[in-house]
Amino acid sequence: MSDVEHDPQPSPDASARGASLDQVLQVSSRLATAMSSVIEGKQAVVRTAVTVLLAEGHLLVEDVPGVGKTLLAKTLARCIDAPVRRVQFTPDLLPSDITGVSVYNQDVRDFEFRPGAIFANVVVGDEINRASPKTQSALLESMEEGQVTVDGTTYTLPRPFIVMATQNPIEMEGTYPLPEAQRDRFMARISMGYPSPRSELEMLDLHGAGSPLDALRPVTDAATVQQMVEAVRRVHASPAVKQYIVDLVGATRSSSALRLGASPRATLHLLRASRAHAALAGRDHVLPDDVQQVTVPVLAHRLIPTGETQMARRTTADVLTDLLQRVRVPAPTR
Repeated sequence: MSDVEHDPQPSPDASARGASLDQVLQVSSRLATAMSSVIEGKQAVVRTAVTVLLAEGHLLVEDVPGVGKTLLAKTLARCIDAPVRRVQFTPDLLPSDITGVSVYNQDVRDFEFRPGAIFANVVVGDEINRASPKTQSALLESMEEGQVTVDGTTYTLPRPFIVMATQNPIEMEGTYPLPEAQRDRFMARISMGYPSPRSELEMLDLHGAGSPLDALRPVTDAATVQQMVEAVRRVHASPAVKQYIVDLVGATRSSSALRLGASPRATLHLLRASRAHAALAGRDHVLPDDVQQVTVPVLAHRLIPTGETQMARRTTADVLTDLLQRVRVPAPTR
């Protein structure tokens, strides 16, 4: 299977699309409300997580310890009534622990496949950059193609499927930097950031005597989420908007501030995320504003700045902000 898939065409049935978008709005609102009851003061982070879920992507949550990275992933998983697996990535974790392994069964005198942790609708990977590069690479096929190949046999993963991985900054002791190929598999990267004083005070009240996660109940199930994913696929993106996305990605490849620009996979991910963002706003078509809102979380982690950019203490997010101001925005047509 090719790394870059063809973009699905929108459905011509506008009435069916509208009904599906109503469902997307209702369920996503319940998801966001439930998640915000645990993750205080992080509405933008919660919205990005829901956007990635509906866009069939995977989410990388990167920040310092103790700011709620794992809590965010566990909260989304708890809100969906679906198989969930949590993997604690450690230096001794083996690739077979992720994908599964064939074991000889004495009773039937044959090998049988025992699925690994990746066989779930929601997979929470704690501190993914503490595992060895060999184990990290075991995620590549499953994240991109929704399948696992073990001993020459391919096994399809359940749908919907999302990997929510957390990592600490790579400068911290005992970590392995994620290779560019694996970072590119994640649709978006977000940082939790420190809470505001008010949110931190509310956290003491909510989390001081126990975890609100214990009282959280699912607000939807896997089948409903998959229906929402199908509705998001049908959100219309005009040729002008698609050209705008291509122009933005192309600008990263020609920017003198970047040593490595965004890949063609990033172009596809930017379109999918834009469609999900539009659907969460109740629209059946993508606007340039949708593209702009998701550009930084979708593209920033895929780019490599030049030495001069790093010396100037500019991040890839800063470079993208400049590019968004320079690339021409298309006229508001459908």
